[in-house]
Amino acid sequence: MIGTQDRWQGELFVSGSLRDLIPDEHVLRRVDRVLDRSWLRDAVTDCYCEDHGRPGIDPEAAVRLMLAGFLCGIVHDRKLMREAQVNLAIRWFAGYRLHAALPDHSSLTRIRQRWGEQRFRAVFQRTVRACLEAGIATGEVVHIDATLIRADVSWESLAARHVSAVAEANDAVELSQSGTPKRISATDPDATLAKADRRVSAQPSYKQHTAVDDLAGVVVDVVVTTGATSEGDWFAAQLENVASQTGRAIATVTADAGYAYAKIYAVAESAGIKAVVPPKAEPPPKSQVPLRRFKYDARHEIVRCPTGRVLRRSTRAPHGWFYRAKVADGRRCLLRETCLPRPHGSRSVVISDGYAALLRARRQRPRWTEREHALDRRHRWRSEGAHAEVKVQHGLRRAVRRRRWNVAIQAYLTAAAMNLKRLAAWLSIFLLQARRPLIIAGA
Repeated sequence: MIGTQDRWQGELFVSGSLRDLIPDEHVLRRVDRVLDRSWLRDAVTDCYCEDHGRPGIDPEAAVRLMLAGFLCGIVHDRKLMREAQVNLAIRWFAGYRLHAALPDHSSLTRIRQRWGEQRFRAVFQRTVRACLEAGIATGEVVHIDATLIRADVSWESLAARHVSAVAEANDAVELSQSGTPKRISATDPDATLAKADRRVSAQPSYKQHTAVDDLAGVVVDVVVTTGATSEGDWFAAQLENVASQTGRAIATVTADAGYAYAKIYAVAESAGIKAVVPPKAEPPPKSQVPLRRFKYDARHEIVRCPTGRVLRRSTRAPHGWFYRAKVADGRRCLLRETCLPRPHGSRSVVISDGYAALLRARRQRPRWTEREHALDRRHRWRSEGAHAEVKVQHGLRRAVRRRRWNVAIQAYLTAAAMNLKRLAAWLSIFLLQARRPLIIAGA
């Protein structure tokens, strides 16, 4: 027979805790077991006055509210506080009783402004340290990749940078590759136009550089820059950050073809790290003899052309050196018609910094072992999978606030939420195998 439900809910007092009403498998219930917050109050004490002003929000409650939002995919403060009004799990996780008044959404904004970017980075680094102590991250094999985050600006806010104003303020004029002033956003000047694919149009964006540990996908480092920043500019810094965070030397680093530049291989070689980065083939020239036919002698700092003539180092380029041949050699060259540009009397080539390391990587690529091929395939779903997770499940496809430091805080809390999920999953497996309670310090 069809059942009926009595909708009268007249109970005013409920015996027990809100925790009893939340399923054990709920993400907030699982994360609460591994969340260490004992250090937080001392870390932010200098942001508050001990003698004056009204009592502020408990730092632990504020961080728990923010983490609950990212764990549940709620990235906007207004929506988060509206959900917390009726969501028992968020109330319990943040430490608010059923009848307690929740803080206004603007309080979370003020807390971010007061604490600053570095304190939220410390929250993220604590989760990395907890994963290292649990043994689900080692820092020996690291996958590095970058992804774009759409800035929280409209197309109507974009305007061309006034050349004279830039020249007066910075003693330089910032121009695009076409020679025209760059377009910036009037509402968020930190965002820059960038695109992830040549087939799509550029959008005002930020770029997140992420390092993911190979063992369980723990995010071990996050850096947020403007969208136009090159991935390779932060490669060396991220290697240092990961080694400093884990306390161990990195054995292998992987990256995609976007990092296949000479300086990347040189940085890895100098640090004694195996770089599993598939090198890109040299693009074919339109008319001249390609660079691959020139022999570079790193020991003597010379270049030999296909006919055996020597090109010597002349002037500095942005990322390397120009090597030029003598004009007399160009006049006598048998390949003059195909090698020399029309208006020039001698051939010149640019040898980028670390070019010798790039040549070694190209020679080594056909001799990759099965492990190196496996790591290259693993990189595609470890690092790119982490970027997909933060965008689809945690709302990092688009920034919810403006200015780089605000987007960095969003990225730190998102990465912290991902690490806590992985740590909670490890604990669940451990308890299932051990079938005994485990006490987490600070929980």
